[in-house]
Parts: sequence; structure tokens; C-alpha cells
Amino acid sequence: MTKKTAVVICPGRGVYNKSELGYLGRYHANRRDMFAGFDRQRAEMGQETLAALDGASAFSMATHTRGDNASALIFAASLADFLAIDRTKIDIVAVTGNSMGWYSALACGGAVTPENGFRVANTMGTLMQQSLIGGQLIYPFVGEDWKDDPARKAELLALAREKGVSLSIDLGGLLVLAGDKAGLEAFEKAVPPVQERFPMRLSNHAAFHTPLQAPVAEAGRARLPVSLFGQPALPLIDGRGAIWWPGASDASALRDYTLGHQVTETYDFTRAIQVAAREFAPDLFIVTGPGTTLGGAVAQSLILANWRNLASKADFQASQAASPLLSAMGMEEQRRSVVGSSG
Repeated sequence: MTKKTAVVICPGRGVYNKSELGYLGRYHANRRDMFAGFDRQRAEMGQETLAALDGASAFSMATHTRGDNASALIFAASLADFLAIDRTKIDIVAVTGNSMGWYSALACGGAVTPENGFRVANTMGTLMQQSLIGGQLIYPFVGEDWKDDPARKAELLALAREKGVSLSIDLGGLLVLAGDKAGLEAFEKAVPPVQERFPMRLSNHAAFHTPLQAPVAEAGRARLPVSLFGQPALPLIDGRGAIWWPGASDASALRDYTLGHQVTETYDFTRAIQVAAREFAPDLFIVTGPGTTLGGAVAQSLILANWRNLASKADFQASQAASPLLSAMGMEEQRRSVVGSSG
């Protein structure tokens, strides 16, 4: 059987919600030893364990979406999903992620051990929660047909600058904007509501990927030494679209990016996906869980690149129906197509 090639994509914050409660126990009972190691780190910091959070009787927005809890849950779920992919039928050629998904990608790609990767994700999530500097909102520049509209994007970015907010994440057809309370409120008042949900303010999110996070980046560098980082086993595509190649990456530079640019500068997820497509030309893009919301941004990024002549949502849906290009592990049917018998 010929293997399919795949780029794996790890999601960022905001993907562990009510429907994801119990994700670790539901899909990854065989990873209890790994999770127990993560929980020992949590216990050392006086934090609630993953077992307690994931096994809670009810989802709590106040508890489960906190940076110190959400980052830990999402990292654990993403890494466990990556390990569940059936490597007898899928050849993983590269790994990338969105925002905090970069920390998960580091572990999936072998640049850090699972334990060290968890330390990075949990430490940074905790530092961001403790500071909680600024906030984030989402607003689209494409319509519901997902067709590119560069003029609208430029107009919205100009408006954002005028209101004092920054582009936090370039997320397919969505702009994730970040800034202080006054700036975010000014932008919200200046744009029309669209698609019945935007502009969407993100709960428990700080002004990630902006200079406002410089104190968090500095604190992270103080706590996370270069010894945690090493050579990746798989190519890693970062939030600039730069590729970290196995055998040719500098661990110190990787740490500097992860705890510097990655924290304080715009995260260009769109470019990361487009580089993945053009440099590795995979048969499949696999989005690890938890959650199901990142697939749209992946599809939009491919449309914006006119990948395989995709120009709209209808084009993507037709392609997906004919020969799936995207598998989201947070969706049961798509998950079954990529996991092994023990996954």
C-alpha cells in the first residue's frame, strides 16, 4: 500500500470547549503514563491536574479556558493525537501549528521531548494568564464564499492601526487582532457586524503575538533554558513560514525564536500553511485535536494561495468530497481515516 504524505497542524488556544471535555480520557486512555508525567509538573506548580480538568463533571468557561489550563490540555491532546496517527499508511513530512500550537509542533516534530514540550507550553500559558496583558478579537476579511479580498484586508489592517490594535495572527480569511481594551473597543465600534458572530472577542486571551507580550517573553526566557531544545526529527514550519530542518537547526536559535519573535510578533499562520503546501506538496493536511475550528483557516489559507486551483469555499468542498485534502482529528469520521488501531 502506498503511503499518503501529510503535513500535521497543531491548533492553538480556544479549541478546548464544552464538546471537548473528556477528550483525553475518551481517545487516549493508553497515554495515561505520559499524562501522569505532565501532571507531576502541574502538581509541582500547585496547579489542577489534567486528569481533574479533563475528567470534570461539567465544562467551566472560567476554569477550562484559562491560559494555564487550556494550554496544558490542548498540548496534551495535540501530542497524543499526533502519536495516534497510523504511520503505516501516513508518511508525515512536516509539522506546523497555530500560535501556541507551535509548542505542540515542537514536541510532535521531536525538537523537544514530550516532557520538555509540556514544560514550555505550561510555563508560557501560565505566564500569559498571570499577566493577561490586553486582549484579542477575530474579524474576517473574506465573505462566506471564502474568496480572496485583498483590498478589504488592507482596509481593515489600516483601520486596526488607526485604532491602535495590531495584527496578532494572520489566520486564513480571518484577522486576529490584539491590543488594549480601548483599542479593541474602538475597532469593534468601527466595523459592521458580519456573519452573525463577528467581531468576536476571545475570552481569557491576552494580546498574543504583539510587543505587549515582551514581559512574558522575558519571563519565559528566564525559566526555560536552551537545554530543553534540540534538533527536530521532522521539518518544522514556524509562524514566519521559516523551515527548521532536521540536522541543520540551531537549538539556541530555535529557543530564541520560540521565546522571542513567536511571542511578540505577528504569527503568520496563513504563510505557514502556504509554505507547507508549496514546499512539501502533501496529499493530506491533518489537523490534530482538540476542537474542529482550525480546518476552515487551513482551507482558506490554501484558497488564498490558489493551491490546486482552489478559489472559493465551493471549490474546496468539491475537492474535499472527491478526494479529502484535510482531515480534522477532532471530527470522528475524519479521525478514523488517519488513526491506527491503537489510536
